[in-house]
Amino acid sequence: MTATLTPRPPATKRAGRGGFLRTLHAEWTKFRTVRGWVLAMAGALLVTIVVGLLGTAAPAPGGRGADSPSYPKGPGGEAVNDSFYFVHRTLTGDGTLTVPLRSLTGVADTGIGGRPTNGAQPWAKAGIIMKESLNQGSSYASVMATGGHGVRMQYDYTHDTAGPSGTVSKESPRWLRLVRSGDLLTGYASADGSHWTEVDSVRLPGLPHTVRAGLFATSPQAKQDTAAGPGFSPAVATGTFGAPDVTGGWSQGAWSGIQVGGDAGTSGSYTNTLKGGFTQNGGGVTVTGAGDIAPVVGGPVMGGGFSIENFLVGTFAGLVVVIAVGTVFITGEYRRGLLRTTIAATPLRARVLGAKALTAGGIAFAIGLVTAAITIPIGERSALGRGFHVFPVTPATELRVVAGTGLLCAAAAVLALGVGALLRRSATAVALVIASIVLPFLLATSGVLPPDVSQWLLRVTPAAGFAIQQTLPHYTQVLSVYEPSTGYYPLAPWAGFAVLCGYAALAFGLAVVRLRGRDV
Repeated sequence: MTATLTPRPPATKRAGRGGFLRTLHAEWTKFRTVRGWVLAMAGALLVTIVVGLLGTAAPAPGGRGADSPSYPKGPGGEAVNDSFYFVHRTLTGDGTLTVPLRSLTGVADTGIGGRPTNGAQPWAKAGIIMKESLNQGSSYASVMATGGHGVRMQYDYTHDTAGPSGTVSKESPRWLRLVRSGDLLTGYASADGSHWTEVDSVRLPGLPHTVRAGLFATSPQAKQDTAAGPGFSPAVATGTFGAPDVTGGWSQGAWSGIQVGGDAGTSGSYTNTLKGGFTQNGGGVTVTGAGDIAPVVGGPVMGGGFSIENFLVGTFAGLVVVIAVGTVFITGEYRRGLLRTTIAATPLRARVLGAKALTAGGIAFAIGLVTAAITIPIGERSALGRGFHVFPVTPATELRVVAGTGLLCAAAAVLALGVGALLRRSATAVALVIASIVLPFLLATSGVLPPDVSQWLLRVTPAAGFAIQQTLPHYTQVLSVYEPSTGYYPLAPWAGFAVLCGYAALAFGLAVVRLRGRDV
């Protein structure tokens, strides 16, 4: 009878696991017993908070106080513009509105010698809308013609579907139709009033039995290219409609006109010469309005507001300290000859470098995490108290920014450690890492470089990692300046962070190879 022996796990594996923990504990002990490193990391936390809060401490424009209204919020909780001139009646239950749009024109007040310029802005809008109520941010669906993007169907601010292309004029009118059946709204367009094309069909759950419906016109500000860079000037749009044709549960009586929101909001405005309103002539309706029905975006259009990453502007200053400490954590041992002792105690050199990376990265992560968790709520309360708007974000987005700031610091620390192990010279390594992360970020976001160069820097350099902090969404249907200087990065948050991680992994891998291949 043959006995079967159960093999034990190799002792080297058990020793390997325990050995790495011992090495990690030794590196942590080494770090916390060097007083200068601990104080430097505490300084990184402090400088990040101070620079971030001081950088957003300006008084609100126009002397707005703490009672200044916030942005309206749409059905999804996003900040929205909801300002337009509305010619409306009530619709109870199902119904249809059909109307020919004879022309869409516009005027922009450039402020140059007092001479306005003619022409509808590309995202000027005129058409039909059915809306939950007259309150800003309430649910809606609309079918419209635009100044430069053809017919569109849009609903609940963030959704946009393209319809037939082409501009509207007396020679080329558009017939528009919006049909309600319960919570289902369907938009149609036609070039002749006989042959119809469905643009989109959408559901608005919870739409009340009675809604406001009718004709509207609005226009965002006109983009102007000046010597000082892109700017914006007030603009209005005018839609000239034929006689509206209604079926279903429409109220009786005359059409009523109102400026939804009371003004033109943050994406358009009226001046002494640009006014909103409507007139009726022979059954037709002419509507003039300004503003926008769309999400709020960053940049000059948002004006007078902050996004939460603005409160973290001091991250670059904290990273300078994190990079310096991460570099000296390895180069200091080279300089003093202590790495020989470390390698003698732990012959597996990759294990030593891995423990150092985990220690430096973990401490840097904690610094970034705590910094963001402290700075964001303090910055928000301070900004709101001084009359600024604060761009709202979902809890998941805020969590990503807070954790992402910690990850940004951790990746930078590992990159600094790897470069330090490769170069073995503190000053050279620190300068190189700062020049690859902090300097491109400052150049790209300051606006001193052309936008294309700024976007290139934030794509191919480790500074792309700052994208993990961005919260401003990019909407193609909203006119703005989508550039790094206004808070828009060329890469998505996690994609930008992946670029930084790629550099950190490359530097760490090369450092492991070099450490194994030569004497210390």
